[in-house]
Amino acid sequence: MTLNNWAALIHPILAVVFVFPLIGMAVNFAWQTRQRRLQIADDTKSKIPPSVGLEHVKIGRWLTGSVVGLTLVAFAYVIISKTLSEVGLFQAIFILVIFAATIASLVFLYQSRTQKWRAIFATLTGTGLVIMGCQPGIFRRTDEWYISHYYFGMAASLLMIFSLAIVQDIYKDRSGRWRYIHIVLSCFALLLFFGQGITGIRDVFEIGFYTGGK
Repeated sequence: MTLNNWAALIHPILAVVFVFPLIGMAVNFAWQTRQRRLQIADDTKSKIPPSVGLEHVKIGRWLTGSVVGLTLVAFAYVIISKTLSEVGLFQAIFILVIFAATIASLVFLYQSRTQKWRAIFATLTGTGLVIMGCQPGIFRRTDEWYISHYYFGMAASLLMIFSLAIVQDIYKDRSGRWRYIHIVLSCFALLLFFGQGITGIRDVFEIGFYTGGK
């Protein structure tokens, strides 16, 4: 195992140790929140504490940051180890600026309170991820996008960003439209995370992290 091999393993290690446990916690709190809401709607006294809703929001915010951060870690590894050496100075500077701008946009998204600024920073964060994902050296498997770890991860990251951007609208919308949109997209994201676990293991061996990265 070379230093490059160990650096390549940072992404999957963080996924297993931090992101997937957060996914389980978010799903658990989401289920309890849903059950409590249904019980109250049926005039049934619920034994589920009211705090589950706030806990779900808190874990969801952590999950978004973790998923986007994990994607950035994967991009950082490829960009530092491969991309910067293959592109010119101008493009290298451009990539680094986009990387920093994406992180800054995510931070501002967390701090935004108005719908307009949440939409702006969510768009900037997602755009930054897409631009970095299009750089040379990123293992995309475009010809098999339907089983691609990259495309699954990108879709999941964009869904997490969108969920973070609409969380305040969910609580303000009395019609429940945003809540149902959030539920549907979250279920789809959960399927993507399952796919990430499968395709990630496959790509670790296929790319050749254990054979010197060849």
